[in-house]
This record gives sequence, structure tokens and C-alpha cells, in this order.
Amino acid sequence: MPEGVVYYITVYGYLAIFILVFLQEIGMPNPFPNELLLIFSGYLSFKGFLFFPVTLLTAITADFIGTNILYFLFLKAGTYIIRKKPGWIPLSTGTIDRLAAKVSKGGRKSMFIFRLTPFTRGYTSVIAGLLHVKPKIFLPIALFSGTTWAAIYVLTGYFIGPYWDLFLQHIEGFKFIMVAILLTIICLMFLVYFFRKRKVVKTNSYF
Repeated sequence: MPEGVVYYITVYGYLAIFILVFLQEIGMPNPFPNELLLIFSGYLSFKGFLFFPVTLLTAITADFIGTNILYFLFLKAGTYIIRKKPGWIPLSTGTIDRLAAKVSKGGRKSMFIFRLTPFTRGYTSVIAGLLHVKPKIFLPIALFSGTTWAAIYVLTGYFIGPYWDLFLQHIEGFKFIMVAILLTIICLMFLVYFFRKRKVVKTNSYF
């Protein structure tokens, strides 16, 4: 882990956690992923440098504020982006309207899963905004998924505290695990979509 970032988190504590999580959630690149940041924050909680509940609340708050800035930005600008510059997005307005209706009715699970998945978290907020998913649908998902996401990684750092040196030796392997999880989730979602599509086609063939 970059020594400068480690020093920044150790010295500035909750403020550093909030800023780093927030910046990455609005699309600004960080020296390392938020997942590793939260694991390190959990480790600092284990060591007593930070208070675990405040660490968790800080991460959740930064995530919720950051992801909703993206969501509301694209919610407001989505119509202009889609209808005024259709070349940007390879979808017709009719397709986008159908996707929005589908997400609003049954896409909550997909949004929740992608909000938990490294590398796709921010894109989920952008897509939800572009598809005009209603705030009453997206905001609870954003809060619940953000709480789950933060708790998983902060708790991971807390519980591996006694084995921190061993974890640092295998940190590169952890990054590959995150990528593998992302690819597995995408494959599973494609399989679910394929079998549902196939089931619909078979059902329609009987009529």
C-alpha cells in the first residue's frame, strides 16, 4: 500500500477516509481501491487508532453522498445526454424507456449486486440516473448496499488485524480475487438473463 496514503489515513483518520471514499465514488481516481482503504481502516480500528462504529459510519456517509451526487447529476442531465446527443449511447429512446421501466419494477436486485461489486459501483449510479430510476427506488438501494459494502470490508480489516503482515504479503492476490468476483457476477447475470429469455421464447412458442 502507498506509504503516503497510509500516513494520510493514520494522521487524519476519519476525515481522510471520508475524502478518499467520497472522491472515488464521484469518479475521481484514488491511489488504491476503496475496498483496500476500508480494509486498512478496519485494521486501524482493530489497533485502536480509530473507533469502529465511527469508521463504519464515515465510510457509509461518504459513499452515500458521493454516489447520490453522480445519480442526481445524470438523473437531471440524462434527458439531454440521451435525446440531444443520441450518438453517445448506442440505444434508442424506446429501448431506454423499456429498460427504465424494467429496472423500476424488477431491477432492484441487479442494482444492489452491482453496487457491491468492485469497479461497477459508480457506473451503477450513472446508469440508474440515465434510466431515470425514481429516487424512492434508488436511494434505499444506495443506502442499504453502501452499508453492506462498507461493513464487509471494514469488518474484514478488523478481523484480519492479527494477521495483517500476512495479508500484506498476499495483497496482490486480493486484487485478483476482486476481479474474479466481478467476472463471476457478470457471468452469472448473463446466464440468468439467457435462461429467462429462453424460457420466455419457449412459453411464447406454445401460443
